[in-house]
Amino acid sequence: MSSLVSSFPSVLLNTGVQMPILGLGTYKSVVPEDVHRAVDAALLAGYRAFDSAAAYQNEAAFGRALRELLPKHGLTREDVFITSKLDPKDQGEKAMEGALCSLSQLDLGYIDLYLIHWPGTNGLDVTDQRNPGNRAQSWATLEELHAQGKLKAIGVSNYTPAHMRELMQSCKVPPALLQVEFHPKYVQTELRKVCEEYGVCFQAYSSLGKGELITDPVVLEVAKNCGRTPGQVLLRWAVQQGVPVIPKSSNPERIKDNARLFDFTLSDADMDRLSALDCGRKYCRDAALVV
Repeated sequence: MSSLVSSFPSVLLNTGVQMPILGLGTYKSVVPEDVHRAVDAALLAGYRAFDSAAAYQNEAAFGRALRELLPKHGLTREDVFITSKLDPKDQGEKAMEGALCSLSQLDLGYIDLYLIHWPGTNGLDVTDQRNPGNRAQSWATLEELHAQGKLKAIGVSNYTPAHMRELMQSCKVPPALLQVEFHPKYVQTELRKVCEEYGVCFQAYSSLGKGELITDPVVLEVAKNCGRTPGQVLLRWAVQQGVPVIPKSSNPERIKDNARLFDFTLSDADMDRLSALDCGRKYCRDAALVV
């Protein structure tokens, strides 16, 4: 599995497995031809981690693209790290059906990391008192599939500090990773401390703030000073703190650009300037309302 790390740094999960610090996000990539082109460009650029989800409705196209393209790049299934997520509509009693469907759709033998996508349940109000029980039932299902070796690691996405503490009090297998929104305007200090306390990897999504942050004056100035794109600066800000990122793109050139994070370093002053942008600004759905 030496090529799993590729030329990129990796982080050690609490399962003892190394996960590349840079992965390709596939949110909104649903057209099979687009998925195939993105995966091809990513493998060529050195990506070895890929992030999908049942809710993205691209698991089948994504799995097919990998099965077709891995041999072309001289790689095997063991050389890549695949993440997918349980659809919120399957939270609770449908979790086994949902997870097995992900395994079937991807058709890659196993999933390296499988996450509960959302702390709530589709169709239930965020204040519905059934949400905690559904989460617990989903987690028990993931633990079962983990024990069977079908899910090599399990984790959660969009959990708050309260959700994390609740899970840690009841789980048999601790989550390997928490995937949440994280960027200079939303630095998640408390949540990062909770993850550190429990030995859970903290992973970022929406690193560019849905594209809003690439026009921020501070980001633009830092990018200009170091001769990089605003996107590279925002991604570097995260990985320089040891936070894995999964920028999404179906554009081959942008996929290549997003991989150029490891041949430059931001100064302490620039890191501080970017972190000082923190204002609690979320660009994605807020899970804090989910009981």
